[in-house]
Amino acid sequence: MPGIDKLPIEETLEDSPQTRSLLGVFEEDATAISNYMNQLYQAMHRIYDAQNELSAATHLTSKLLKEYEKQRFPLGGDDEVMSSTLQQFSKVIDELSSCHAVLSTQLADAMMFPITQFKERDLKEILTLKEVFQIASNDHDAAINRYSRLSKKRENDKVKYEVTEDVYTSRKKQHQTMMHYFCALNTLQYKKKIALLEPLLGYMQAQISFFKMGSENLNEQLEEFLANIGTSVQNVRREMDCDVETMQQTIEDLEVASDPLYVPDPDPTKFPVNRNLTRKAGYLNTRNKTGLVSSTWDRQFYFTQGGNLMSQARGDVAGGLAMDIDNCSVMAVDCEDRRYCFQITSFDGKKSSILQAESKKDHEEETAARVNQCALEAVTPSPSFQQRHESLRPAGQSRPPTARTSSSGSLGSESTNLAALSLDSLVAPDTPIQFDIISPVCEDQPGQAKASGQGGRRTNPFGESGGSIKSEAEDSILHQLFIVRFLGSMEVKSDDHPDVVYETMRQILAARAIHNIFRMTESHLLVTCDCLKLIDPQTQVTRLTFPLPCVVLYATHQENKRLFGFVLRTSGGRSESNLSSVCYIFESNNEGEKICDSVGLAKQIALHAELDRRASEKQKEIERVKEKQQKELSKQKQIEKDLEEQSRLIAASSRPNQACSEGQFVVLSSSQSEESDLGEEGKKRESEA
Repeated sequence: MPGIDKLPIEETLEDSPQTRSLLGVFEEDATAISNYMNQLYQAMHRIYDAQNELSAATHLTSKLLKEYEKQRFPLGGDDEVMSSTLQQFSKVIDELSSCHAVLSTQLADAMMFPITQFKERDLKEILTLKEVFQIASNDHDAAINRYSRLSKKRENDKVKYEVTEDVYTSRKKQHQTMMHYFCALNTLQYKKKIALLEPLLGYMQAQISFFKMGSENLNEQLEEFLANIGTSVQNVRREMDCDVETMQQTIEDLEVASDPLYVPDPDPTKFPVNRNLTRKAGYLNTRNKTGLVSSTWDRQFYFTQGGNLMSQARGDVAGGLAMDIDNCSVMAVDCEDRRYCFQITSFDGKKSSILQAESKKDHEEETAARVNQCALEAVTPSPSFQQRHESLRPAGQSRPPTARTSSSGSLGSESTNLAALSLDSLVAPDTPIQFDIISPVCEDQPGQAKASGQGGRRTNPFGESGGSIKSEAEDSILHQLFIVRFLGSMEVKSDDHPDVVYETMRQILAARAIHNIFRMTESHLLVTCDCLKLIDPQTQVTRLTFPLPCVVLYATHQENKRLFGFVLRTSGGRSESNLSSVCYIFESNNEGEKICDSVGLAKQIALHAELDRRASEKQKEIERVKEKQQKELSKQKQIEKDLEEQSRLIAASSRPNQACSEGQFVVLSSSQSEESDLGEEGKKRESEA
């Protein structure tokens, strides 16, 4: 190849200073090539690493877009358009990820492999030959020095031979090494061009192939899809801008209208007291005693609901019952030099709360709202209990028809008629509702045994169980305890569909709301493989026992997972001749599904135990039949043996006459006395003969 400088290999034996000087130039060139190629290798390796990272990141992006439809955002809802759009993007990005993966493979083969081979093989070969040549050159110089120091006066043939042989060997080794070294340096001038061009050629070919694959995937249909998505994005942006503008205007209007309300105690002349309120809500300070004379004030949100004063801490989903204010008394009090304080005292005087309003207006409206509410409760039932359960549900979810409850409490409406229609088809007519659990000390009252399904069995009032009950609880495989609150029970017509439980929940919640029944009995529900037990948490007395085989249906509410119920099929009820079904409804601490799962597991375990017991009994019955057959067979064999013995004796008894005529004797008995007698008779007969 013209223009390539070369080292003269034919001058390696002479090893002139000019040759060594030219060799130094080639060595400097090799060092420069090595440094440059190392830098180029690092740059190309960065390209390769970046491409691998891009391929992995693209694949991860596609995977996350596919999993969008599985995400459950609290405010996201079910946006099918968004899910389908992201699925389409996921497919396209997945194809691009495959293209990037192919590009990574091509870069590894066509770009990184040639430059790595040049760096690891050719450049290392030059360095190795340089070290070997330097060693051979030093050995040759040492051999020449020893040869030059041979003595002229005292010649030793042996020493001269060794030195001459050493010079021959070292010179030959230096010559061979130098020739190979020169050849490698000359070849390096070609290889450096190849090492530069091959990786660049492979890089460009890989990129061209990548762009071709991209042009095939990104077709006109995809461009139309992207145009539609761009239009949708612009529409969403315009809608957002309009909404933001509306909200900003609302903020400005509220700022202007609310400016007088920023004062904690507004002027009564500008904001008159509304004395016609029946409900009031707002922040109040409540006094909490921390000692005999010390106390603290906490700020909480209070609101009236039905006959209750509810409190709700910041961040809570729903409020809790602070005080039952039916027939309560409200009076202003002076407390610790605080203004606008008033005290609410229950009708029995056992409970009181001291609250502080922010202003005189709120103070008077609170009192007026309490008086108006007491007057309204005389003619209108309160739906507060049902609303308390409804407040726990997400606002965006739709409730099933079987679980809806009318919160108005009015009679004769269309919703009430529909509810009555569904009640007639699921719940027995004229069915009373039991809202509380009768204490164990009252179990001898009529109807308690039937309602509990215990068959008249009493529970030990001292909290101790009998030996059989204790052994059953200890032997049970399943033993799970849950905290529940009894809402009510009522007899139902059907027990073959969960709608029975849902309808009973609706009826009991509505009845509690209409009659202002808010008190619930808390119990411990024990789930075993034999029964369900309601246990008093204080005395550990068993309040009710439900045999597990009688529990034919159990379900949790479709939306409020705190509510669950089960149907107990018992004999008797209001119609003593037939089976009756009673539905029991409970409230738990968000464990309704766990309780139903535990009941299902208990029934499965009981079913398998019953199947095992039946199989064991069947096996025992088979063994008894076999034993009976064996006895019959043994008896039959004994009878046959006795018959054979009798026939043998009869045959033996018929032979004596024949024996006498022939001069022979026959032994009729196996006893020793009879044998001796027959022996003597035989001797006599022989002598006579």
